[in-house]
Amino acid sequence: MLQDTPSFLAYWRNARSRTVRVLEALRPEDLEWAPMPGAFTFGDLFRHRLGLERFMYAENVQGRPSAYPGHGAELASGLDGVRAYLDTCHAEAMAIFGTLTDADLLAPCMNPAGASMATWKWLRAMVEHEAHHRGQLYLMATLRGRTVAPLFGLTEEQLAAASKPKS
Repeated sequence: MLQDTPSFLAYWRNARSRTVRVLEALRPEDLEWAPMPGAFTFGDLFRHRLGLERFMYAENVQGRPSAYPGHGAELASGLDGVRAYLDTCHAEAMAIFGTLTDADLLAPCMNPAGASMATWKWLRAMVEHEAHHRGQLYLMATLRGRTVAPLFGLTEEQLAAASKPKS
């Protein structure tokens, strides 16, 4: 369970910063690239996640219905536009999440499918959704030949070198 609102806010801020590393590694020509026809582009994935954070999760925890605007390039184009959309949506959502009391985290909220759940569980779903798409973004960046900073400070090779063999 998410213990309290300040802990959640710090955790979410850190989780989001790890995803932003991908955006910072992209070149302008990467933004609307997709790994195959019909798949989400980098831009689509960023706009999708940001729209959900602000206009679904943040609305739902306030007892409001989802107002998800979609993921189209008309929401934000170019790396600078996507970064501005990221900054705006995330700041607005964090301000909303910051108003939640610890009691609010335990209270039910309704998701767009009509299921009622504890608010902390709905916010946990947001974090899981972020991790799901972060994996896609990291893989897509690799396919584009972009180097993204490791999630937790070490590459797999560095971890293996720093590990002690089991005796």
